[in-house]
Amino acid sequence: MDADIILRTESLTRRFGGFTALKDVSVAFERGKLTSIIGPNGAGKSTFFNILSGSFPPSAGRVLFDGVDVSGMRQHHFPRMGVAKSFQITNIFPAFSVLENVRIALQAKVARLDFWSRRAALELAGPARELLQLVGIAAHAARPARELAHGQQRALEIAIALAADPTLLLMDEPTAGMSPEETRSMMDLIQRLAQERTVILVEHKMKMVMGISDRVVVLHHGELLAAGTPADIRANAEVKRVYLGRH
Repeated sequence: MDADIILRTESLTRRFGGFTALKDVSVAFERGKLTSIIGPNGAGKSTFFNILSGSFPPSAGRVLFDGVDVSGMRQHHFPRMGVAKSFQITNIFPAFSVLENVRIALQAKVARLDFWSRRAALELAGPARELLQLVGIAAHAARPARELAHGQQRALEIAIALAADPTLLLMDEPTAGMSPEETRSMMDLIQRLAQERTVILVEHKMKMVMGISDRVVVLHHGELLAAGTPADIRANAEVKRVYLGRH
């Protein structure tokens, strides 16, 4: 397998009864690049993301991570391989402190420590604070997670995902429901994260996608329409016709 390719799909197909949500999608994701997946509503973006992240298996075809077939592999195996994900619906422990949310995620990696022990809390508090600093919410470490603003909760979820020290970070519409200011902060964060790992995100905000992506994958009616640099996608007549021309 090409060492520059971290993730590859081969003839990926997903059916729900008689409906084909994804059809014969073959695409490669380059290591160390930030790639955005775009497309009109109903294009198959969420289905594609859910298969890449292990939420459900393909009906046909396969997904290769670092050359290993992970098609249909159980989700709990993904963090161990170096794959983490952040979903569109924020997934945190709202009653726990911001720091404790990340500490628990770190603890999941360290089986030698008792999950709720004081020793675990002391040993992992430092690394947890470092992750909160990275995503820009260290000042809120002691607050219950439910008290954070929406954008801050998304940042917390990313910190939780980073606790697995992933080489590949999958993000599903990370700016959904955010204000313009929150969106700018998230864009900055994603760009910083992409400096040290491969990032693949599903996003619908075109200005953001074209501004931060190294590569863009376009889906339409469940099929691969185009893949290339932002400049390639802007210049693609078919993409303009079915998607970009609407904005």
